[in-house]
Amino acid sequence: MLRGTPVVPGVAYGPVVVATSGISPRAIAEFEQLALDEEAALEAYDGAVTLVADRLAGRAEKASGTAAEVLTATAGLARDKGLRSAVAKRVRAGDPLLEALHAGVDQFADLFTQMGGLMAERVTDLRDIEKRLTASLVGEAEPGVPDPEEPSVLVAEDLAPADTAGLDVTRVRALVTEKGGPTSHTAIIARQLGIPCVVAVPGLMALAAGTSVLVDGSTGEVEVDPDQEKAAQRVESAAAAREALERWTGPARTSDGTRVKLLANVADGDSARAAASGPVEGVGLFRTELCFLNRKDEPSVAEQTEVYAEVLSAFGEDRTVVVRTLDAGSDKPIAFATLEGEENPALGVRGLRLSIGNPGLLERQLYAIAAAARQTSTTPWVMAPMVATVQEAAEFAEQVRSHGLQAGVMIEIPSAALQAHKMLEHVDFLSIGTNDLTQYTMAADRMASGLAHLTDAWQPAVLALIAISAEAGKQAGKPVGVCGEAAADPALAAALVGMGITSLSMASAAVRTVGAQLSSVSMDMCEHAAEAALAQEDPMAARDAVRGVLQGG
Repeated sequence: MLRGTPVVPGVAYGPVVVATSGISPRAIAEFEQLALDEEAALEAYDGAVTLVADRLAGRAEKASGTAAEVLTATAGLARDKGLRSAVAKRVRAGDPLLEALHAGVDQFADLFTQMGGLMAERVTDLRDIEKRLTASLVGEAEPGVPDPEEPSVLVAEDLAPADTAGLDVTRVRALVTEKGGPTSHTAIIARQLGIPCVVAVPGLMALAAGTSVLVDGSTGEVEVDPDQEKAAQRVESAAAAREALERWTGPARTSDGTRVKLLANVADGDSARAAASGPVEGVGLFRTELCFLNRKDEPSVAEQTEVYAEVLSAFGEDRTVVVRTLDAGSDKPIAFATLEGEENPALGVRGLRLSIGNPGLLERQLYAIAAAARQTSTTPWVMAPMVATVQEAAEFAEQVRSHGLQAGVMIEIPSAALQAHKMLEHVDFLSIGTNDLTQYTMAADRMASGLAHLTDAWQPAVLALIAISAEAGKQAGKPVGVCGEAAADPALAAALVGMGITSLSMASAAVRTVGAQLSSVSMDMCEHAAEAALAQEDPMAARDAVRGVLQGG
């Protein structure tokens, strides 16, 4: 029995298929014998970049939401001029092209790792790009996820988000990785795809291809060579439960009638329309920055208005849409907004802090949101990311209200959670971003596989900060929601409601699972689940305690 960090609930059984680099040493050796001169080497590099980036961009056009975002960002990283300069410098110094590519990637990987935080997450993307470029140069197919002949469990040391975004869910029953954390891009995409997922599983890569495993995405357990009949029964039971979930149509309420708003996280008009067709009461997180990742120049107010109106119109007048102002910076650099050369961008000028040096950026966005609201006859809520002080909250709220909009802030920084009661003296609502709140509370990089036990929203310190924020909302009589990945965990969702959280926003694929869980438990059970979670000293104990309460233990 192996055990890691559970990410997406569900049970799957099947043979292991292992993701590997897949580039043959012989092809590499034959390419190195070509001894290209400087001009030919850089011409070959540029050709490989164009091919790889265009393929990724093409896949992005066919995807939506987070998957499209990740593919687009990875294509941009492949085209990065800084990487090309690093490779060219080494080629001119006499290094063979493949060695120059490897050294250039190493240079930026070391830099990103030193920066820590969300920038370190890009190291996986860099290594993936190196493999794709190498394969293109030597004339082999790009490495990545194998295409299994039968439904299988995909096992990998780690997966590039670009690979996760392209998974065929009819053939990949579950995803298990030895590295990674519960808030990595790969984990987020697995939630969007709705397939069972477990990450940070020690010893996983010792499994041989073809080995039968039973994966439980709720407990994080990976059972090796289980009894076939019992495994089939577990899968059948899980399938029956999922069929029951598909019949759940909302709205969400506990078994004794307490209402909880279930909302969707969206990135653009396409993802908004897809979410609007499901049992959600609106949007809890509209990530506006994802609409402009590839823009070199700031979009005009008219262009922004058109984009925002597309999302607002998908939900109409009766459903809530919470718009987050630009959360640019760190792992989401935007050419027209973010600063270059920051030593630690995860702790630097990102989110609301961008308006300090460029106040017009926020003002123009608010003007466009207000114009989109008038155009669609809707009343969106607007919240700012990366708010650290009460003064920031007050100034943001005043600016938002000058446009006739409701104002809120995100609780992502421990200082904001500790001052939540004072924040609510100035704003209309709070929204807890558990991904960043966990990272900043635990001082743990989301992509550090050895720290996956820390980058877990079930950590007692993180739950305590959520409870503080929820209690502040109850005392002020104002809504406090959760829009981080923690909202998609059915067991944790029940505990969050027990703490006083009034809304949960998540990937659309997770809504029915969470809604069905809430409908099966009373508010009293949710409150007991919250107490049980807050009383524990580690994440696994908290999970087990809450599961015991919800199952009547």
